[in-house]
Formats: sequence, structure tokens, C-alpha cells
Amino acid sequence: MPSKKTLTAGQTQELLETLRTRFEKHPERHQDVQWDTVEARLKANPSKLWSLYEMERTGGEPDVTGYNKKTGQVVFIDCAPESPSGRRSLCYDRAALDARKAHKPKGSAMEMAAAMGILLLTEEQYRRLQELGEFDTKTSSWIVTPPAIRKLGGALFCDRRYDHVFVYHNGADSYYAARGFRGMLTI
Repeated sequence: MPSKKTLTAGQTQELLETLRTRFEKHPERHQDVQWDTVEARLKANPSKLWSLYEMERTGGEPDVTGYNKKTGQVVFIDCAPESPSGRRSLCYDRAALDARKAHKPKGSAMEMAAAMGILLLTEEQYRRLQELGEFDTKTSSWIVTPPAIRKLGGALFCDRRYDHVFVYHNGADSYYAARGFRGMLTI
């Protein structure tokens, strides 16, 4: 019986076609890499396909945003125009979720990312993504929060407004219908 974290042949083929179509539609995101290189990397690392499938299933629209010629590693980041719709209304992490006494959200960004096998973006990665297009103009996305801020109960999130990227803070236990998280997967 297949593992829950594996895809059927049909799911794999459909995912590869979706990723290829997006890759070809947005060449500005990955100017130094060809689809054949990406596809070969994906086929050589089938365990990572499930994570990409989850990124896609939850509305992330993952696309290649980086490539290391020396190692052959390919970086996928959620490139949906707005924070992925299937990953919103989450507090920051488990500690924040446990701290809420009432009106708990359905989960936390850090836990969901870990379950999907992906990482939240850092501020630097989020800013780099914004150089490739305009993202989160109506929504916002949690980002990796420095331990010193998290220790005091806070967490960071970003968005793009007025043609600028802003970094904000909130209580880690807060959650909003328009705030989710973007993920990254290195293959």
C-alpha cells in the first residue's frame, strides 16, 4: 500500500505538467535554468514531489526561483499572487496555538509547513521574491521570526503595499483570514 506522502502516477504527471506550464509562463523567475534540468532533478528526488503537490494543492502556485549550478539544487517558492488560500487563518507556531484560550485557529503556520515538508520564508527570501513580481498586495504572509522576538511573544509577517515591502509584528497567537504563509522547498 502506498505511503500517504507519495503520489500516484497520474498525480505526478499532472503536477509535472502544471509546474512546466507555470515555469514556461514566467521565465523572469528563473533565467538561468531550463525545464529539462528541473524535471530531471524532480524525477531524481521523487520524495519531494509530495511536498510540491501540497504546495500546489493549498494554493501556493510553486515555481522555480533559484538554481545552484554547482550542486544542481533547484529552489521552489510559492508564487501565488496572494498568500496561499489553503494556508490562511493560522497563528505562527504551536506555542502560540497552545497559548490561545478561546477562538483557536485551525493550526499554525510553522506546524503546517513542517507537515508539508517545506520552510517558511525568511525576510530576505520574501524580499527576493518581491523582486520577481508583486505578491501579497491584498494579503500578508508569516515569515521566519528571530528567536529574540518570538521569545517575547511576537512574530513577523510581510506584505506589499504602495509598491514597497513592509515587515510588521503581531502577537504570534494572532490569526487573520487574509494572513497565511509562503513556503520554500529546495530539491
